[in-house]
Amino acid sequence: MRQREAVIDVYKLAFGLFLLISPWLFAFAYDPARINAIATGTPLTLVSGLAIIVFAEWEEWISLLIGFWVLASPWLLGFPHSSGMHIAVFVGVAVIYLSILELWLIHNPEWPPPMKS
Repeated sequence: MRQREAVIDVYKLAFGLFLLISPWLFAFAYDPARINAIATGTPLTLVSGLAIIVFAEWEEWISLLIGFWVLASPWLLGFPHSSGMHIAVFVGVAVIYLSILELWLIHNPEWPPPMKS
């Protein structure tokens, strides 16, 4: 059962690394966007990496909170319509979706139900 949740953690780790290096990949011109990407990509990467090694449900909740912050940060920090905003929205939505999916799988271990023959 735990293997399917660990795969989701690998995806969240990849999104965290992508967020962490995105200021250099896309040459963010707006300093708050750059600082925010590094400041949120680092804990997302660390927490997701830790979750791959040691299972803990709290990691999903922290990832969910980070995802909501990343999604809301362009409006809260006033990013202009730039690559920083688009990346933050994309990564935020993806991390929120993956965190909710993983929480749902943790609390519904019998899903999917066995097929009837």
